[in-house]
Amino acid sequence: MPDRWSIIHVKLFFGTDMAASTTRPAPLSELHLLMTYECNFECEHCFVWGGPSKGGTMTDETLEHILEQAEKFGTIEWIYFEGGEPSLYYERLCSGVRMAHERGFRTGMVSNASWATSDAEAQEWLRPFAGVVEDLSVSDDAYHGSREGPQNTLIARRAAEQLGIPVDFISVGEAEVQSGPDRLAAGESTVLYRGRAAEKLAPHVQQNPWSQFTKCPWEDLRHPGRVHVDAFGNLHICQGISIGNLNERSLTEIMHDYDPDTHPVTGPLLAGGPVELVERYDLQHDQCYADACHLCYLSRCKLRDRFPGVLTPGQMYGTD
Repeated sequence: MPDRWSIIHVKLFFGTDMAASTTRPAPLSELHLLMTYECNFECEHCFVWGGPSKGGTMTDETLEHILEQAEKFGTIEWIYFEGGEPSLYYERLCSGVRMAHERGFRTGMVSNASWATSDAEAQEWLRPFAGVVEDLSVSDDAYHGSREGPQNTLIARRAAEQLGIPVDFISVGEAEVQSGPDRLAAGESTVLYRGRAAEKLAPHVQQNPWSQFTKCPWEDLRHPGRVHVDAFGNLHICQGISIGNLNERSLTEIMHDYDPDTHPVTGPLLAGGPVELVERYDLQHDQCYADACHLCYLSRCKLRDRFPGVLTPGQMYGTD
């Protein structure tokens, strides 16, 4: 039985293990809001290319529109507030969490805890979320610099516990010392080599034959239990793969009309993983890659001109 941290980490970022999806699929129950692509860190393992210069931040109006869509959809239970780093827009984050809670949603939040510079500061920052946020996930690994300096993550955890906010750490193992999940320390998860990680980290780890990546190991592309939505309205079934835009159509319409087998990207991935994506579109490729995400991501980069409304926005591909 996986511990709570493992469940949180897989749920928030890596989806559901396709091999384990043998029971009746659950309905879409979570919306994960990418409040901003901006971040005060520029981590090498980030698959949304977050950084200080990234644009794309939700307005209060956008947040309200998304929550209205979630309410009308009928099966959404959780709203998660993520980034980038959502705390960079603190007042907007507070109002968004409050709006979600008032509409009856359970709320979660993901942060790097850069705001937790002291116990007093951390408690002041977290106080508006006490009794409202049911899941605070704090990034705690070497990529965020959290093993140096004032131990912001430990301060954040202590403050959250004192305020009664459920809290846990998210920790990604260092790529250079891992050859797979079995090499990870307890409580750590593997790097997924997409986004910035594909450029910065993938060249430094063991490469594997491209022909072995015949399935998507992380995302339930056929029956998603959660999707991400960004400031531009893009609804991501996997970060960087859009199945519609909430500024153009309702969440209900998008999910009702979503056909995973005919979608230009999820169709090939379901039929044969990243290998099928390469073969169906006759893409040039190398012989070895760090993992399935690495091959998938680089293949999608080559397909962006062909499917601009699907493989979007540029922030997910390091171009904006």
